[in-house]
Amino acid sequence: MRLLFLGDIVGRSGREAVLAGLRTWRKDLALDFVVVNAENASHGFGLSPQIARDLLAGGVDAITLGNHAWDRRDLIGQMGQLPTVVRPANYPDGTPGQGSCVVTLPCGRKVLVINVMGRVFMDALDDPFRAVEAILSRHRLGITVHAAVLDVHAETTSEKMGFGHIFDGRVSLVVGTHTHIPTADHRILKAGTAYQTDAGMCGDYDSVIGMEKENAIRKMLKKVPTERFQPASGVATVSGLMVETDDATGLATKVCPFRQGGDLLPSMPNF
Repeated sequence: MRLLFLGDIVGRSGREAVLAGLRTWRKDLALDFVVVNAENASHGFGLSPQIARDLLAGGVDAITLGNHAWDRRDLIGQMGQLPTVVRPANYPDGTPGQGSCVVTLPCGRKVLVINVMGRVFMDALDDPFRAVEAILSRHRLGITVHAAVLDVHAETTSEKMGFGHIFDGRVSLVVGTHTHIPTADHRILKAGTAYQTDAGMCGDYDSVIGMEKENAIRKMLKKVPTERFQPASGVATVSGLMVETDDATGLATKVCPFRQGGDLLPSMPNF
């Protein structure tokens, strides 16, 4: 199976770049499944129900979120109608929505998508490791699901790497989101799980993590209140990674960065 994971979509430029290229990439790379993190897709903060539907209609199979999940409050009441949009699984019991989903492809193969949020320098949520353990107790890679993707929305590299090692061999991919900068450590871990500390963002890199740089720099230098940050609107780089898995085991056999457009050096998998 061929999976594409795309990092945090930031604002209009990011989502338009994803939607403009996705159908071509699905065809050219023979993709079976696409996951995107879209917690910054609506003006840089949150995800509106309409943008979620636009992404799903445009070729995305599942959407993950993070600490900005509820910045658009209209999403809260719509989560029950969007079963392939998943918020962090370690939100407290009773939080709207779901922390994981299983998507059945037209061919009958099933893909598990899990989203958790880290706790280091982040909101104090429930234990994300136990949350993943609870989900994996109900789903077995290579037995009940053919592939499994774990999006760790976290601030620190150490916490993300911990997830990679702890769940190595039990999911197809552990990938970090949230910092908006792609790391160069993509690899397959010893037990067969593909890993990258952060997928980067789908947005304008002539910015400060996707936001207009002038306002962000002014706040850094002057330490005074500024206007609300706005997403940078230049040409976006679409950043993520592609994984090929073994259909029998669900483990990764190949992994490669995916970067198209904008300011970063392009990388197109040649599997």
